Amino acid sequence: DVDHQKADWVSIHKEICQLLIPIQTPLPFLLTENERKQRREQLVERQKHVLGLVQRRAQGLVWEGRHPEAIPAALQAVRLGAEVHGSDSVQLVPSYLLLAEASTGAGCLQEASKYLSQAEWIVLSTPSCSDAVRSQVQRALGLFCVAEGNLDQALHHLANDVYLASSTFGLRSLEVSGGYFHMANIFSRQNKLDIANSLYTEVTAICHSWLLSLVQAQEQILQAEPETSPFAEDREVSGDQMSEAQQEEAARVLGVVLGVREQAPKQQPGETSRVLHALAMLWYLSRDFSKAREMGLKALDLVKQLPHQESLEHIGRLLKLINSQPSCT
Repeated sequence: DVDHQKADWVSIHKEICQLLIPIQTPLPFLLTENERKQRREQLVERQKHVLGLVQRRAQGLVWEGRHPEAIPAALQAVRLGAEVHGSDSVQLVPSYLLLAEASTGAGCLQEASKYLSQAEWIVLSTPSCSDAVRSQVQRALGLFCVAEGNLDQALHHLANDVYLASSTFGLRSLEVSGGYFHMANIFSRQNKLDIANSLYTEVTAICHSWLLSLVQAQEQILQAEPETSPFAEDREVSGDQMSEAQQEEAARVLGVVLGVREQAPKQQPGETSRVLHALAMLWYLSRDFSKAREMGLKALDLVKQLPHQESLEHIGRLLKLINSQPSCT
């Protein structure tokens, strides 16, 4: 109806309308097989390009909490993915999970369950499906159970998520920390605060270690080429930089953990300072130097109050890096 057309237009259609024209226009009659092959290849490349745009748009809307607006974009991602990869391809799973997350956030639990079932069916019918994808499905199922209020079943799925992610990425990987974080939130809701606290500590340690390695890589760049900023636009992207998805996930997780630490009846300044240090590194790497400096100074003040000040040197070096940026001088 008209309302759905408007929603589709606002969500995604106005951004890809012109790009859809060459995709949806029937191919002209071509005489040679070579011409037909080239046109088919061009069509697939255009479809993949639009699919990437649609997925990023849907994910961005979900990150912003605009779940109803994300649904049309995620639906478009599923449709385009089916055209490119086939309706039973495992490459459709991320789009189905995104659609389920948007539907859950919008309160459409019945629709979300349907999309999750489709993703789960594809995984079960694909023996070669990677543990990384299986991990994503288990996490999505866990978060859906949280939305339904079935916390014990949610913990079961999230435990599977952690196991599968550990087998693929390692025990202390960023991918594993997400499962721990969601489990910590559930234990906190169940008033099992000791377990929740230990999991929040593990999440912070993993994120802190990961971000510290990225900052140290930036320091090495500056030492090797002191006149060149590691954030230069023309610098080649290396494998030790964080993706937009990792940045968004880390900011959300560490923000929640910081709130937990600051509101806890029994304060743990050592843990709070570590979260603040991690956030300072995250904002530095994200080029938000004012936030990075604010978090770094808070971390420094807390560390100075501790009997053991192992992280003092790292925080001091980070603040020096932040203050060396033109926007902070």
